[in-house]
Amino acid sequence: MGLAENIRNNRSKARTKIVVEAWGDDAGPAVIFSSPLTAGDISKIQRKHKDFLNNTSVEAMIDLIILKAESEDGEKSFSIEDRPILMRENLNVISEVAGQMFGDIDSIEDIEKN
Repeated sequence: MGLAENIRNNRSKARTKIVVEAWGDDAGPAVIFSSPLTAGDISKIQRKHKDFLNNTSVEAMIDLIILKAESEDGEKSFSIEDRPILMRENLNVISEVAGQMFGDIDSIEDIEKN
């Protein structure tokens, strides 16, 4: 197995579990998963939100959630059609979910190091 294959296999294992009480139902809180942000993810979001890393807007956080949120089996949790629903969601919830998707990234300098 080559190095690229090792990277690909390890990346698929490194997902963050995000528990969202506000999105749950009688069975319990909603659980979504997110793989770590990649350079490709940042590039994709910055095409629409130019200053994404320095001045993250609500719209950019929602686009991040749409891009990264997955079910436990890796299926996308949201599509672009869900954007209006997310736009009406409590800002604290959106901010918390997007913040957890950022994970260990503290600053633009952390991104630029990679």
